Amino acid sequence: MLTLNRGLVLEFKLQAIACLTLLITAINNNKRMLFTKDIFSFKAVNIFILGLMMATTSFSQSKSIIRMGATDTHSFDEGWVFTRYGLQPDGSRTDEPQNLESVSLTDGAWQKVSLPHDWGITGPFRIELEGATGKLPWKGIGWYRKHFTLKAADAGKQIFVDFDGAMANAKVWLNGHYVGRWPYGYNSFRMDLTPYIKFGKENVLAVRLDTENWDSRWYPGAGIYRHVWLVKTNQVHVANWGTYITTPEVSDASATVKMDVTIDNQSKSTVNASIQTDILELDKNNKRGAKVTSFNKSIVEIKAGGSTPIAIKAIVTNPKRWDIVSPNRYVALTTVSVNGKVVDSYKTPFGIRTIEFTARNGFLLNGRRIEIQGTCNHHDLGALGAAINTSALRRELTILKDMGCNALRTSHNPPAPELLELADQMGFLVWDEAFDCWKHGKRKLDYNKLYEEWHEKDLKAMVHRDRNHPSVFIWSIGNEVMDQRDVAMTKHLAGIVRGEDPTRPVSNGYNDPDGGREVGAVEALDIMGVNYFFGQQPKWDADPRYSNKPTIGSETSSCVSSRGEYFFGNEYQNWQISSYDNAYPGWGCSPDEQFRTNAKYPHLLGEFVWTGFDYIGEPTPYNSDETNLQNFRDDPEKKKELESKLDEIRKKNPPSRSSYFGIVDLAGFPKDRFYLYQSHWRPDYPMAHILPHWNWAERVGQITPVNVYTSGDEAELFLNGKSLGRKTKTPGKDFRLTWDSVRYTPGELKVVCFKNGKQWATDVVKTTGEAAKLILSADRTVIKADGDDLSYITVNVIDKDGLMVPRSHPIIKFSVEGPGEIVATDNGDATSFVPFQSHERPAFNGMALVIVKGKKGQKGEFSIKAESAGLVVATLEMEGK
Repeated sequence: MLTLNRGLVLEFKLQAIACLTLLITAINNNKRMLFTKDIFSFKAVNIFILGLMMATTSFSQSKSIIRMGATDTHSFDEGWVFTRYGLQPDGSRTDEPQNLESVSLTDGAWQKVSLPHDWGITGPFRIELEGATGKLPWKGIGWYRKHFTLKAADAGKQIFVDFDGAMANAKVWLNGHYVGRWPYGYNSFRMDLTPYIKFGKENVLAVRLDTENWDSRWYPGAGIYRHVWLVKTNQVHVANWGTYITTPEVSDASATVKMDVTIDNQSKSTVNASIQTDILELDKNNKRGAKVTSFNKSIVEIKAGGSTPIAIKAIVTNPKRWDIVSPNRYVALTTVSVNGKVVDSYKTPFGIRTIEFTARNGFLLNGRRIEIQGTCNHHDLGALGAAINTSALRRELTILKDMGCNALRTSHNPPAPELLELADQMGFLVWDEAFDCWKHGKRKLDYNKLYEEWHEKDLKAMVHRDRNHPSVFIWSIGNEVMDQRDVAMTKHLAGIVRGEDPTRPVSNGYNDPDGGREVGAVEALDIMGVNYFFGQQPKWDADPRYSNKPTIGSETSSCVSSRGEYFFGNEYQNWQISSYDNAYPGWGCSPDEQFRTNAKYPHLLGEFVWTGFDYIGEPTPYNSDETNLQNFRDDPEKKKELESKLDEIRKKNPPSRSSYFGIVDLAGFPKDRFYLYQSHWRPDYPMAHILPHWNWAERVGQITPVNVYTSGDEAELFLNGKSLGRKTKTPGKDFRLTWDSVRYTPGELKVVCFKNGKQWATDVVKTTGEAAKLILSADRTVIKADGDDLSYITVNVIDKDGLMVPRSHPIIKFSVEGPGEIVATDNGDATSFVPFQSHERPAFNGMALVIVKGKKGQKGEFSIKAESAGLVVATLEMEGK
């Protein structure tokens, strides 16, 4: 028998996040994972070991991201300077001078920054600021400037700058000349620098952002928080997002690939251009493989200053389909030639797959029914704020994948391009969402101020950028918008999307699903998105207007909890929430209840849980944001009750600054709920999880309920070797097993789970001793020395026997020796005002996190040290390559 207990597990230097999550999970709950002949066959053990090896390879951070676009594209993230006017972090105000875009301006004293950059995340947290947006000082006016020189040989080329996202109200100047603006901070956009560029001389690019005139219901970040790219093309080139690939006919023998290509001619004369496209395989590391087919060459005439679209078609034999299990991809390489000379090349990653949505048989991917097991997620990355980082995002998706999540909802805005690129690589389905409001806002300065001028531009930008991603399977035009009963507006927005991509369905997330269906607005949609309220689902299933309309839980549960906190008799204490997973706001329900709803209506497509990860802001139930009232727009009684609660919260001014909704906390540590979803979403994965922890010295002899989450169908619980009874799940009704009359006695809780009458999985939780030492474990101990690749290091407070001490909160000090840096720290506590950049932080219920990177260009070994008074120091060796 191979036994991995809490102390031993952490000694393994695993480099794969997926495997690390599984092993640390055992540690975090004072557990042993037992692999016996009764539970697993030797073949299963071999598969487990193989899984470790595969995860190490498959989720290696060495995998590059492949972007759609011109091949002469360069990162433009380095060498910026930044300063801030208007509202300052301490609440004071600094007047904004004039002419900050001027070339003659001296900016040597400005702060040097690399992008992506979020000026709000550095804080400080301030108690008087809104909990809804994280109690962070993100509102202000930010200026960025970059000095750069292009070689004289580039003269005659078109020069563009592509912003993946800038929060918010972006205005751009080059060499003092106004270039343009894009106010919606979540969309990607391009600016043409060509008219004002100086070749062979210094240029000054200036960007002004204004978040004082932007309102949000959650923490949106502030600044140029996504990547920026410099793009060079010749005057004749593929347009921005100028390729569109569909696969209308797919079989095992062949796939028809249709491709629309738009060619721009920015010269002063008409040209005849030759367009040639080859399709190559793309491996899991984004390396190009064999060529599988080519499109016939096309010759097109393009007028001066004009654009010409072409439509081409090719056949791929024996196609490798994109799927959530095997996310195979291809890349189309397009070259444009004029007078026999190649003037442009453009790459388009894509996948071959079929999607079908039915009202009675659910969602079909490549003809196979897939239950949507999704999570909603806001865009921040915890301690990093809104600033995008690929290794951080990959870690999040890997944790979700391990839980059994197969779909992501980009709540409530277009995501960073990296999220879709990773979803393509890792096999996630994506609900790609545009807006949180339309013409009528939820806050004074939200998208309602942009709607009239920008909604069509923003919708088209999202669809054009994202429509070649095989992971994107649903477009969403909104979330709980105030206009959700507006029939004409719904038709208008859905029509814009279908005009750009008719191959995917259009949906909308309704928190007034009955009202939207009653007036007929939902008739304009392809899929009905229900947020929470399924009470009248049978009525609408029988309505002739909607009997063939597929329906999905676009937002479900909203269960709230704090990792490692367990309360008896009252779910809410000390601004924390009990982790028995039975707490939720008035519009929500427990995960179990949503599972019952899904079982009751098996024709539903599935669900998107609110939320996968905790996020900064919206600390419901300690959130006084009045937009929550909209969940009860048709229930005056509940609305009045919530109004009273919101008023009470405002008076108390809670310290809560991040959400409690997450299945995983802000630091990336799974809460108990993680295992409840894993037990349901991965029914063939042998697992068991006991809660709560078993350190209750003050409760000796008192009833302390025990819950077990397991993918098995029955279980027997033991306390210090004595059976407390065997319990069985009722299919469609029970999703946890409970022993509600257990009287606390220190020692060992053990559960043995069964499936189909055979032993399936086991779990053990023990009473621990006093905290004795710290132990560190990294998701990866070898990272790139590029200043961007991150390692996430978990700190556990353990006793002399290596068991994590669950109710320990020692202050931990972190330090680095060698060519490494501490980027941020966290512990998952939603009430902590310790800055994320601090090198000193208390543990929260036995755990803390330190995020490190290698210094750019400085390869070599470095060490991380964690120390706390009275505890044995922990060190971990890292290497930057």
